[in-house]
Amino acid sequence: MPIYPELQFSMQEVRAAGRRLKDDLSLTSDVDWRDAHHVFAVANSWRDSHFFPMRSVYLSAAYRMRKIGIKGDMAARPKRMASIRRKLRDSHIHLDRMQDIGGCRAILDDIAGVRSMIAEINEDFPHHDRRQWPYIDEPKEDGYRSHHVSFEFRPRKKEQTVFAGRRVEFQIRTRLQHSWATAVEAVSLFNGEDLKHHHGSAEWLRLFKLMSGEFAYVEGCPVGPGVPDRPFRISEITALEAKLDAISTLENIRTATTYAETQFYGDGKFFLILYNNDDHTVAVERFSEILALQARLAIIERQIEDGLTRSKVVTVEVSRVENLVRTYPNYFGDVGIFLSNLRRIVQGQDALEFTLIQQARLIVPKPQPGDVRNLNRRYTRWYPS
Repeated sequence: MPIYPELQFSMQEVRAAGRRLKDDLSLTSDVDWRDAHHVFAVANSWRDSHFFPMRSVYLSAAYRMRKIGIKGDMAARPKRMASIRRKLRDSHIHLDRMQDIGGCRAILDDIAGVRSMIAEINEDFPHHDRRQWPYIDEPKEDGYRSHHVSFEFRPRKKEQTVFAGRRVEFQIRTRLQHSWATAVEAVSLFNGEDLKHHHGSAEWLRLFKLMSGEFAYVEGCPVGPGVPDRPFRISEITALEAKLDAISTLENIRTATTYAETQFYGDGKFFLILYNNDDHTVAVERFSEILALQARLAIIERQIEDGLTRSKVVTVEVSRVENLVRTYPNYFGDVGIFLSNLRRIVQGQDALEFTLIQQARLIVPKPQPGDVRNLNRRYTRWYPS
């Protein structure tokens, strides 16, 4: 078995570190830097000990996707330290009981695939199903829709017992639901707000809630609480889009975000994505070893904590490099599916599921011989925009 990080501290130290993470532990505070270093060392070690259970859930889910022929992408990621600290501050949960320190996500083409995947998970899965949250059939107040399952890792070999009991959250969603969630995060990153946690523009939050209702409608699912009937919903979406100039903002997000490759070549499937809040640039680093990824993540998160950078960092595992943007499009300014559907709605058309959007893109009339479009297509650079 490859080398995976194991917990280097006692569970008593983990619980104590969880209590301390709620405090200000930056260089600008009065806290002893050696004490702060110990707190983060314990917290990082606890998080890193979820890598193997997370990979086990990831591989088990990916196998079942192939087995029943569901189209989609899989990704896995450890929870960012900033998100861990926010959750500890905003709830009564303890660090050692947090269910989503390790997270996996299946992004499937349509709602039928989601239903099939949920059925497969419920019928046969190697880890203990602790609890499920059916946010697709019971959307959150803000419009969030996805099916969550909390698994508890069950070791199958003696050497895996050190990871026993680690919890991993598995999210199952459609590409349409994913486009909504990532558009929320992309707008948040671009505007410097935290819409995901309901901090920011009330108009944007309302627009996203209404768009969630429209997406639920086209998928044949229940709309969330507080969403008006369809005629009123569409009318309000149209008015909010005009007030916010939302389509232009989303277009700006697509064009303003620039991407740089670093350490991108090799055969590693582990990636570190670094989004710079100041100039909206994205850097990606590729790793073949989890230990190297974990060490790099800890360094950057400490810089963020100390105010040395305003960047946002996430690590992720995907099966192929081309899946990276599809699974985490918010960091790359890729809001295309959401933007396409918002345009359709304000133009009086229905939103489309991902599979229908793809079909619409494929249906392109073939130019006839002598058609000037042949020339335009081959020599686009000759024509001024």
